[in-house]
Amino acid sequence: MIMKDVQVENLGAVVISPRVIETIVSITTSNIDGLYSLRNKSFSDFLGKNSEGRGVYISQDEDGLVDVDVYVFLSFGVNVPSVAMNIQKEIKEAVFNMTGIEINDVNVHVSGIVPAKTPKPKHTDLFDGGDFLDAE
Repeated sequence: MIMKDVQVENLGAVVISPRVIETIVSITTSNIDGLYSLRNKSFSDFLGKNSEGRGVYISQDEDGLVDVDVYVFLSFGVNVPSVAMNIQKEIKEAVFNMTGIEINDVNVHVSGIVPAKTPKPKHTDLFDGGDFLDAE
């Protein structure tokens, strides 16, 4: 578990699940211009029960530094370095603003470029079983 200590009148600790960070990263990344979709690192990840954070991998080292790896497909015609840097910047800002956790590194892995005429998936299709996106 990733832990964020909040010292307010000694009320206790706040523990933020890695799944929460994965969700923040997934939603933030899916809203970046030039992104086609997120992609799993391997086929076995796609078959796993918890594919909600697909394409997003969170790790924490022994010093407590949090790293994020994001696997993406980009749309044809975009400036790849520019979109990748925007993904990095937006992820760091979103995670910090929502959790107070500073992300050490955001590694963007461009898995492919999607042809221009390929229809973009719906926002909800980027998240298998994304009940948190249901507006009901």
